[in-house]
Amino acid sequence: MQATEFKCLFLPCHRKLFSVAYRLTGNVQRAEDLVQETFLRLWTQRDRIGRPDSPEGYSVSVLRRLFYDRLRAARLPEVDKDVGHLQVVSAQDVGRQVEDADECNLIRQLIVSLPGPQGRIMLMRDVEGRSFGEISRETGLTEVNIRSVLSRARRKIREQIKTIRHDKD
Repeated sequence: MQATEFKCLFLPCHRKLFSVAYRLTGNVQRAEDLVQETFLRLWTQRDRIGRPDSPEGYSVSVLRRLFYDRLRAARLPEVDKDVGHLQVVSAQDVGRQVEDADECNLIRQLIVSLPGPQGRIMLMRDVEGRSFGEISRETGLTEVNIRSVLSRARRKIREQIKTIRHDKD
């Protein structure tokens, strides 16, 4: 792949890449670094990539893999503070954090367990924040169909959550 073809394919994806990177990192500078690293990876692998069906989707996948690779490689920093100066979190705060994490995991499991394309579409729209056009290009479904599938998926999740909460009480 020549430089001009590479630019035509992947440079229009910059805005989407930055958006995803910023959501992942929460920091403008780190997001831009991640985008640049993604472009570098795409450029160095350009002959192996060929011409992907969805350059934007492919580049977002590369960006996510780079981000999660960085997370795995990161080590916990050493703390120079005296243990006496560290704040102690109350048991209620910890309990609430555990409950929130459990709820997030439960909802993610419910979404993944949805039948057919419902779970995939719900993840793409509600978790990843993709537009209906992007989802349509990736799944081959019309935007009207996607809205319908998404509505059914959301309704199912709400019903399952109500059932679970009712069973707890």
